[in-house]
Amino acid sequence: MNNTESLSHSKWECKYHVVWIPKCRRKALYEQLRKNLGEVFHELARQKESKVVEGHLQSDHVHMLISIPPKYSVAQVVGYIKGKSAIHIARTYLGQKKNYVGMSFWARGYFVSTVGTDEDVVRAYIT
Repeated sequence: MNNTESLSHSKWECKYHVVWIPKCRRKALYEQLRKNLGEVFHELARQKESKVVEGHLQSDHVHMLISIPPKYSVAQVVGYIKGKSAIHIARTYLGQKKNYVGMSFWARGYFVSTVGTDEDVVRAYIT
C-alpha cells in the first residue's frame, strides 16, 4: 500500500501527532462547538495543502494526526489552524464581529510528535 504524496520533485509522507488545549484548559469543546469544529479543522488544513488523517476532540484538548507537505513547517500549519479556528469560534459562537487584541481561545503552545513511516515504502522508492 503506497501512502506517499508527491510534489513536483519529491515524494513524501510526513505525518504528525499534534495536541493542543483551550486557554486555562477550560472544558469548552462540548455540544454545538464540538460538532462543527472538526469540519473547520479539515477545511483549514486543506487551505495549507495538508490533510487531517484522524482527529479527536476531547472535552479539554484536541488530538490530531495531520499530514503536512515538506514545503510547510509544522509550526506554520498548526499556528494557522489554531489562529483561524479561534477567529471562527469568536465570530460564530461568541458573537464578536471584530478581533480584539488579547482575546484568544487556544493556549499558546502545542505538543507535536512525528509518526514513523513505513520502511518498505522508503526502500521501494530508493531501489
